[in-house]
Amino acid sequence: MATDSGAPETKPPAVTPVRAVIALCLFAPFAAMFWVGSYAKVEPMLGGIPFFYWYQMTWVLISSALTLIAYKLWQRDQRSRRTGAGTGPRRDDGGCDLPPHGTGG
Repeated sequence: MATDSGAPETKPPAVTPVRAVIALCLFAPFAAMFWVGSYAKVEPMLGGIPFFYWYQMTWVLISSALTLIAYKLWQRDQRSRRTGAGTGPRRDDGGCDLPPHGTGG
């Protein structure tokens, strides 16, 4: 597809370093939990809780943090694709596409 100037339209690559980090953030908890042999033991105990349990509970917190990081990176990636590719409205006004109040419309 060509633009009005006759130059071919270029799309950003589908796989970028940011998207690779997002995938890693989302994949790491699964890898840690599916590798049962790494945490299927009682020792070391933490406050009387066997390693098997506190390791998994720790990963709940880690997973939450990694999911938040992935989400924020995804938002930033989508925003840069929208403004960088020249498609969609540019949001320099705090994210509102509507005209300012009182300007008619």
